[in-house]
Amino acid sequence: MKLLMLRSVWSGSSDLDELIEQTLQGGFDGLEGPIPNEIEHRHKLRQKLAEHQLVYIAEATTGVNPDTPEDWWIPQRDRTIQDHLNDLRWTVEHAIDMGAMFVSTMCGYDAWSWQQNVDFFGQALELEQTSGVTISFETHRSRSLFNPWITRDLLAQFPEMKLTCDFSHWCVVCERLLDSEWAILEQCAQRAMHIHCRVGYAQHAQVPDPRAPEYTAALAAHERWWDLIWKAQRQRGFSQVTMNPEFLWDGYMQTLPFTKMPIADVWDVTCWMAERQRRQFMQSGFGEAALINKKLS
Repeated sequence: MKLLMLRSVWSGSSDLDELIEQTLQGGFDGLEGPIPNEIEHRHKLRQKLAEHQLVYIAEATTGVNPDTPEDWWIPQRDRTIQDHLNDLRWTVEHAIDMGAMFVSTMCGYDAWSWQQNVDFFGQALELEQTSGVTISFETHRSRSLFNPWITRDLLAQFPEMKLTCDFSHWCVVCERLLDSEWAILEQCAQRAMHIHCRVGYAQHAQVPDPRAPEYTAALAAHERWWDLIWKAQRQRGFSQVTMNPEFLWDGYMQTLPFTKMPIADVWDVTCWMAERQRRQFMQSGFGEAALINKKLS
């Protein structure tokens, strides 16, 4: 297998040229983020991706109010199932033109009933089938897949359902590391399309710095879970796999009181994690990954 390492657009500059330059300097294989609403911005992004031979995963965030200045990514209570589907459909319809590998989506709502979830995912999977665009559903707080048990049940209900596995969210939702739910992790590995390799712990979805000794156990646990996914992907015949060290600033990176100074550098952590996982992938015998000559400390 070949490992493609992508970075999140949310961890870099809003200026596309600066974002692309940083991505290339960091040795990443591509970008993951939303498709721009404006046609000219879509054209420029597609041009830059092609020019630098970068891959792209399109991100769909459903049921939100993008005009909300803070917490815009949180699903709104008044958004209907059809609203969520419409948001997802827009990204799916533009994904082919953007040359996206697939669509990864934060979708649904943690307050939905079982029947609402069944209705939504049933129609979302119909959209996947009719469009021909692969959709990968992210395990994420505030969303339908916000904990291991609802995810387990929806995977049983929909055998064709694929996952973007971000287990950092489950750590804080469940207030513990997840080895006790190994059977569910195995189920997720069998459906995993994509990995977000951020490290969470019992009190937060992002450790300040995974290099710190106090987070050794959390890092080791997540690497066990990612290794489980890679094994399942190899058994399923994947020729290439994707991963995103999605360490983020706003709200994810802890800050000092009063000054709001971040206690670690997100981009430094992102690059360190990307390089560590490239090495983990190769040393575990899964295949090839481009290594950047940076010291892992």
